[in-house]
Amino acid sequence: MQTNVGSVDRIVRVVGGVALIALAATGTVGAWGYIGIVPILTAAIGWCPAYLPFGISTCKTKN
Repeated sequence: MQTNVGSVDRIVRVVGGVALIALAATGTVGAWGYIGIVPILTAAIGWCPAYLPFGISTCKTKN
């Protein structure tokens, strides 16, 4: 499994995931907000399965 999530992408995923979980915990968006765990997990492992079919990678390329 090769990483396809770069550092800026990871930061955005963590911030968005934490925001969704916080909104769910306060009752603002309901229980579906706990789906924020998914972007946090993909940021933690550095791999996003949704990027595979499109060939997307936000990692810096080696020259």
